[in-house]
Amino acid sequence: MSRYQHLLAAAAALAVAGCAGQKVSEPAAASPPPAATATPPAPALNVPTEYYKLGNGLRVVLSEDHSVPLATVAVYYNIGFRIEPRDRTGFAHLFEHMMFQGSTNLGKMEFIKLVQTNGGVLNGSTRFDFTNYFEVVPSNTLETMLWAEADRMGGLNITQANLDNQNGVVQNEVKVNVLNRPYGGFPWLDVPQYANRNWYNAHNFYGDLKDLDAATLKDVLAFHETYYGPNNAVVVVAGDFDPAQARAWIEKYFAGIKGRPLPAQPDISEPPQTEERRASKVDALAPRPALAVAYHVPERWTPEWLAFGVIDQLLLQGEDSALTRKLVKERGYTDSVSGGINLLGNMFNYQGPMLWTAGLVHDSEHSTDQILADIDATIRQVQEQPVSAAEFDRALTKMRSQFYNVIGSASRFGMVDLLASFALFDDDPGRINGLDAQFRKVTPELIQQTARKYLVPSNRTVLTIEPGKAEGGKGAAP
Repeated sequence: MSRYQHLLAAAAALAVAGCAGQKVSEPAAASPPPAATATPPAPALNVPTEYYKLGNGLRVVLSEDHSVPLATVAVYYNIGFRIEPRDRTGFAHLFEHMMFQGSTNLGKMEFIKLVQTNGGVLNGSTRFDFTNYFEVVPSNTLETMLWAEADRMGGLNITQANLDNQNGVVQNEVKVNVLNRPYGGFPWLDVPQYANRNWYNAHNFYGDLKDLDAATLKDVLAFHETYYGPNNAVVVVAGDFDPAQARAWIEKYFAGIKGRPLPAQPDISEPPQTEERRASKVDALAPRPALAVAYHVPERWTPEWLAFGVIDQLLLQGEDSALTRKLVKERGYTDSVSGGINLLGNMFNYQGPMLWTAGLVHDSEHSTDQILADIDATIRQVQEQPVSAAEFDRALTKMRSQFYNVIGSASRFGMVDLLASFALFDDDPGRINGLDAQFRKVTPELIQQTARKYLVPSNRTVLTIEPGKAEGGKGAAP
């Protein structure tokens, strides 16, 4: 169901916040000029948010908005790539597919047909720390969608034949999206395997084919029983609906699903990196070399993490970013450089260690060290002096603009994604309305200090892709 590279393009725009400036009118010639005043901050976000929990532990977020006659329903489960079973790499992703293979009252693929015949769209995806399912439908079908989501939360009804079929689908997806495509896993799948040392953060989360072959029906049913209970999930409803009626439907369909004992969470902490790591991978299908650099980022919600969000805008996001100006427009190494914090989402929808990654495909006449020298020189500009007021304001304005573009979409999915993530990881979906204030606390001095601490070679992994045939397994990840 998921297509990670397409999801990345949509989700990367969710890094967000800031304030916008306003031009002050010139006074009349006969009047003395007024004293200089600070530019007033832009109005704060005001996303309607109602948050509560059912007796079985299910988190519920409601966000009422009648501007478009659509309703978006999303169910996020607090299980993703990061803690899937050992020797079952790719299992979290495989299980995402199994959720469409039949439940108590809906047969194989009937969930999809139900949404589409009602004029809706749907999808699911697996990320580092959650698996999500969502539907965007005409608002008069909201009750039906809530019933359907509760039906598959309450019990899967799948067969060995369905498992075999979907295992083949997932393996084919791995082959099409990674193994048989130039730069197929670069850098979103490759880089974490080299940059991290804890298996939970460093394994091949898309799935080794031998591990996928080993998955059994017993594994699938146990996975559902372990991780797909109401007390490990959040239901978000956004759009054109009556909150009282929605609460009644959610109570009716979800309250009877029993909560389940949750397993102890594994240790997903990442040991501090103390020296630069370099790796090279041969891609037999790649026509040109590629380069990625990745730095470990600060812990979520710390002042340094917020500062890193602004650094990402300054260095990497948009045509005016410093790395694009240097590597693309001045040096001509490549036609684009891209990346960000969390290549499978955004800087908000994860929980645990994370990387800030920049990647590019470049002409073969330019060496890795030559490009790295220019990357380091660009970073030093942020480290050696505070960014100017104009650069700082522009970065915050870009973040806010991107945020509104996503939140203001008719599907409301960007907003739903944030509400669900903040409910799952922070028990506080209302954080969405405080993002502007959080980022306005960042200062140019804090940006400089954060860059000096984190954007250093000893905190960096460098991965190069070499075009040509692999020899002796040289192209295999560690």
